[in-house]
Amino acid sequence: MTALLDAAERMSRAGLEELQLERLRATLRHAYENVGHYRAAFDRAGLRPEDCRSLADLARFPFTTKADLRDNYPFGMFAVPEDRVRRVHASSGTTGRPTVVGYTAKDLDTWADVVARSIRAAGGRPGHKVHVAYGYGLFTGGLGAHYGAERLGCTVIPASGGMTSRQVQLIQDFRPDIIMVTPSYMLTILDEFERQGVDPRSTSLKAGIFGAEPWTQEMRREIEERFAIDAVDIYGLSEVMGPGVAQECVETKDGLHIWEDHFYPEVVDPFTGEVLPDGEKGELVFTSLTKEAMPVVRYRTRDLTRLLPGTARVFRRMEKVTGRSDDLVILRGVNLFPTQIEEIVLRTPGVSPHFQLRLTREGRLDVLTVRAEARPEATPRQRAEAAAAVAAAVKDGIGVSVGVEILDPETLERSVGKFRRIVDERERPGG
Repeated sequence: MTALLDAAERMSRAGLEELQLERLRATLRHAYENVGHYRAAFDRAGLRPEDCRSLADLARFPFTTKADLRDNYPFGMFAVPEDRVRRVHASSGTTGRPTVVGYTAKDLDTWADVVARSIRAAGGRPGHKVHVAYGYGLFTGGLGAHYGAERLGCTVIPASGGMTSRQVQLIQDFRPDIIMVTPSYMLTILDEFERQGVDPRSTSLKAGIFGAEPWTQEMRREIEERFAIDAVDIYGLSEVMGPGVAQECVETKDGLHIWEDHFYPEVVDPFTGEVLPDGEKGELVFTSLTKEAMPVVRYRTRDLTRLLPGTARVFRRMEKVTGRSDDLVILRGVNLFPTQIEEIVLRTPGVSPHFQLRLTREGRLDVLTVRAEARPEATPRQRAEAAAAVAAAVKDGIGVSVGVEILDPETLERSVGKFRRIVDERERPGG
């Protein structure tokens, strides 16, 4: 296996940390000199890039949050002139403004390299066929997987998401070796195989690379047993790069190795911001080490995990993400915030501002139901129209299907403090 690793994967820990410090100092200078937000943030903290003399010194620098990216919408966080940006991606936001990220030609090369490394760690090899069922477009999943697979020397089948019966047909006809998709949609594909009377274990697939949402060991076991494949985890987020920030290795399946030559990880206490030692669970924070168009310094991901020593690689591992430190809902691979629903409810005739989100589980899939109160004057017909309008607006604006219940006025509980916007009625694994 060692012969398949690239040069960075064979570095010593000391050599890696020397490289990290060199790249970190360059990133801080690049961000300070070219991004107004970072220059102001560093100045407020009384820091200059040259104050980072060791990796531990990074903890002195201020965090970057999703709100900072939104406040600088659309291109205020870019560190290069716009004519050097070769691609723009975006993720949905809570205020109607997406989180925008940009890539230079070199960034796109780096991204393809780390995704290729990820696919290789999952068992992919040149000549393999890779079925990409992540969504293509502003979401980073589809194109990130696509170019990484091509970089490795694979043949890409750009299926994108949806049209499940066609996914089944393509898998049977094109005979891919690997599928890249969200784990929940993989279960939908499994069900479609069985609905069509086709044994999922009879396919050509050897491995599945699953990301964009948390998934359990129980789900891994079910997918592996029903599909006769190796199921491994991939991690990424658009603000840091996209998919390919970290990858589970097929030979160990013991957490995700972070590609630390490009992304420097920290885990902090989500309340105090204090850096926690490896092994302690907290909020994952990333600083990019090689990005040109949009470097990020201490970006708070809100994902909860812990850092562990490397096993199959020199790089440290992150434990599978178990949840988030804020109220983000990830529903079938789509990020959704209650405030996005609030915007839709407030502009829908016949519906009052009082609403709640109910999370349940049907079979193995999460289901979200928007429960909103009707205004007192709303007729039964207006209630039905409002339910259809909310469902359509969520589908069109956020990209996910939800149920909608329009309730009688004064049905939902009232609160004198912070309202319980999300009611999670799903059964927890092992619970």
